[in-house]
Amino acid sequence: MATANDIFDEFLNDNGHDVEQQTWEEDYNKKRCPECGGLHEMSAVECSVCGWVPE
Repeated sequence: MATANDIFDEFLNDNGHDVEQQTWEEDYNKKRCPECGGLHEMSAVECSVCGWVPE
């Protein structure tokens, strides 16, 4: 049975919104923030440029 979150995610997806959870991108031996593109050490848990935190 679909939950309210599933229905809401489907609605957003159908209307052109990205509903996938974002995570760090990897660039060689660095983490790249998906929001601003800032590069960080692999141990980073928060973007020091824009404050983004993975969900």
